[in-house]
Amino acid sequence: MSTVAQSFHGSDLEVIAKRYHIDQNSIVPYASNVNPLGISPMARQAIIDNVDAIQAYPDRDYVSLRQSISNYCGADPNQIILGNGTSELINLTIKTIAPKETLILGPTYSEYGRAAQLAGSQIDTYMLKNLDDFELDVDMFLKALHESIDLLIICNPNNPTSKVITKDQMDIILARCLELNIFVMVDETYVEFVKDIHLISSIALTKKYDNLIVLRSVSKFFASPGLRLGYAITNNEDFLEATANGKTPWNINVYASVAGVMFEDDHYINLTKSLIQTERNLIYSALCSRKTIKVFKPEANFVLIKLLKEDQTASDVFEYCIKRGFMIRNCTDYEGLGDKYIRFCFMKPEQNDNVVNTILEIV
Repeated sequence: MSTVAQSFHGSDLEVIAKRYHIDQNSIVPYASNVNPLGISPMARQAIIDNVDAIQAYPDRDYVSLRQSISNYCGADPNQIILGNGTSELINLTIKTIAPKETLILGPTYSEYGRAAQLAGSQIDTYMLKNLDDFELDVDMFLKALHESIDLLIICNPNNPTSKVITKDQMDIILARCLELNIFVMVDETYVEFVKDIHLISSIALTKKYDNLIVLRSVSKFFASPGLRLGYAITNNEDFLEATANGKTPWNINVYASVAGVMFEDDHYINLTKSLIQTERNLIYSALCSRKTIKVFKPEANFVLIKLLKEDQTASDVFEYCIKRGFMIRNCTDYEGLGDKYIRFCFMKPEQNDNVVNTILEIV
């Protein structure tokens, strides 16, 4: 059994390659949660065709990019805020709201807590439980809301649990938060991977609630983390004005700007959705056959697993996999989980077969 917990981010390939003395290019990144089809062919061609655009400033207002996003998700282009990835938008939202008290729905992505802490906010976590399959009981959650909370942060679908809150459930939560004057930030980085996005996404609710901002990214679904492009949607006029006045100009590079054609690449989008839905079902069925693990039914493009053997930790499984070139996520460093949880994302069929078989060898 491994005695040292290994917790790496999906981007830590170079660090891992050096630590385990393996070729970085041979590592299959099951921890990155990135679309295995790679970038949109339309985006690739747009970048190639506009390679010389680097010699000029991009449009300061990113009119074409905003319109592409608007057409894609049905939001008013004037209510779209562009960011250098969702990381900038998370920090921008927290800086603008300046919450004295922040409530985070956990276990979840650690950047929310880090950003709130840097802003000087008190942080409370409403921790969902393994015994409840990390599903939210909305009625119970509403009882935890109170007037001293300034900001509520929800990742939907959630990383690392791959669980969702439906749009109808979010409607109930938002209505109560509006009564209590709580601003709500919903991170939908993984929402395009779900089966029925119209039943999950909160973007339509931005037209109803001015205490809501929805964040999205091209890093995962569009396999473009290097572009550093994220966007947020809100109809809160005060928020829009504050961010317009306080945001760094030209924060989106010219290649990210022209790559906005990815939102029009319907063939790529539909192919991705079909692949992930098929592989998600197959992987879940294959893993559920093993009684020494608990598999949480996934809704996004990754699955969370709890190890049930008493003498086995996430570090053991991580090391077994990485020595075979498969980088899964050891979830030990997620608050509220501990050393019994691993996560991996869905890749192409043969790659999925390889990692599932490898995990089943050791668990």
